[in-house]
Amino acid sequence: MYCTRNITDDLIWIGANDRQHPVFEAAHPVPRGMSYNSYLLLDEKTVLFDTVDRSVQTQFMENLEHALEGRKLDYIFVHHMEPDHAATLGDLMLRHPEARIVCNGKAINMIRQFHAADPKGAILVNEGDTLSTGRHSFTFVAAPMVHWPEVVVSYDSTDKILFSADGFGSFGALNGVLFADEVDWERDWLDEARRYYTNIVGKYGPQVMALLNKAAALDIRMICPLHGPVWRKDFSQIIDRYVKWASYEPEVKGVVIPFASIYGHTETAANILACRLAVLGIPVQMHDVSATHYSHVLADCFKYSHIVFACPTYNNGIFDPMEHLLRDLAHHNLQNRKVALIQNGSWAPASGKLMAEILGGMKNMEVIEAPVTLKSALAPGQEAELEALARAIAASVKGEEPAPEAEPIQDKPKGFVCKICGFIYESDTLPEDFVCPICRRPASDFEPVQ
Repeated sequence: MYCTRNITDDLIWIGANDRQHPVFEAAHPVPRGMSYNSYLLLDEKTVLFDTVDRSVQTQFMENLEHALEGRKLDYIFVHHMEPDHAATLGDLMLRHPEARIVCNGKAINMIRQFHAADPKGAILVNEGDTLSTGRHSFTFVAAPMVHWPEVVVSYDSTDKILFSADGFGSFGALNGVLFADEVDWERDWLDEARRYYTNIVGKYGPQVMALLNKAAALDIRMICPLHGPVWRKDFSQIIDRYVKWASYEPEVKGVVIPFASIYGHTETAANILACRLAVLGIPVQMHDVSATHYSHVLADCFKYSHIVFACPTYNNGIFDPMEHLLRDLAHHNLQNRKVALIQNGSWAPASGKLMAEILGGMKNMEVIEAPVTLKSALAPGQEAELEALARAIAASVKGEEPAPEAEPIQDKPKGFVCKICGFIYESDTLPEDFVCPICRRPASDFEPVQ
């Protein structure tokens, strides 16, 4: 049975929602499901704007045939060849061999790769090309690496509609709602729109900004993305966010604290810091990186201006979930944040230096205080260190004073480190007869701490 919604007198939403698959792209949890948008234009020529994921193919095909009402399908606009929008394209080409595919050269190659098919009569379009379907006229705008190289968006100059591919999309099923103005978007959709952008498109900020600049020259009255609600008013809600996300500027002056804690001691320090920050009037969000999916933590790292990473040393390195988060942040090109570090280690705390090394490879990530170092657990009197860190972070968030320059990170004390187990002997000299208390190796297996 079909399920469609009219967008205009001759444009119909014929997409579908998937609530049965809990993970999107084998990576991101979608507890609210996922919408796969497709649109059909009934002009003198009919136009299908993209297909859908295999998971909703049956519903999509029923919607398409109902909306066509026996008319032939003239054009299929392929904006993006990722399988969540093109998995059903091969079957559709068999069902509607009369339809001509409209796409660019890169997309044609991907059609051949994904579907082992050679679209006959395809119309190749490039930046600025136009196509008339009768009353409507479309202009094509290249959007490479937003977020695949073949991406193109199309602009209907008649009804002023931008078909934006993955741009302005969101995680989440539509639940009967089609338009963003039918709900409280900031309450119901902003978090999932942010999580979608940061995890799917976040790496490609410069390319997104290039597309936003092109879109700014168009008279846009509606935006039809391939995921999430359609926009027909209050565009600033989503566009202003996209400008911030694409330029890697924070939305909120506040602090997110991703922490890893094996036995609770590092978490205790993170909790104390969060309490001190809250007392100082600073918005705070905490995430246990072992329990919270990294996609949520990454989204909040894009959201907030300041980040505190708290992590124990594990196998002489960073505890695995925290290392995964940090490398994911680097992979997604996060930048322009102020950070602080809390490290823990019972005999050779090293996570602070190693976290700083990853952060040092990211653009404009400023360490605003020397790391707080725990030896197994908070020692008596160390609350003062957390209090001082909270005051420094709060001053930076509020802009009450210039952020202090990053101090050299003293993650390891002066002394000698065992090359076998990482134990550190804290002294200016190492006795010749010294034996490591952990692994029982002799002094010859030690080297100066670098």
